[in-house]
Amino acid sequence: MKISKIALATAAAALAVAPAAAQAANADRASAPATKSTKMGGAPIGAIIAALAVVIGVVVIATTGDDEPTSP
Repeated sequence: MKISKIALATAAAALAVAPAAAQAANADRASAPATKSTKMGGAPIGAIIAALAVVIGVVVIATTGDDEPTSP
């Protein structure tokens, strides 16, 4: 019980300090000028392949396995 309270207090302290630490780390950032424009053309093949893999995975998971009920 005490360990969970200590862990909770530590997590709360970390969340309280995190914004100040993030703001201090962001001191002198400057963006670099763009030197060359890139145009992405065509179909996003990687996204299409990933979407197909997800659909195929869901279909395989949904159709595999036994159809027997677990209770007699």
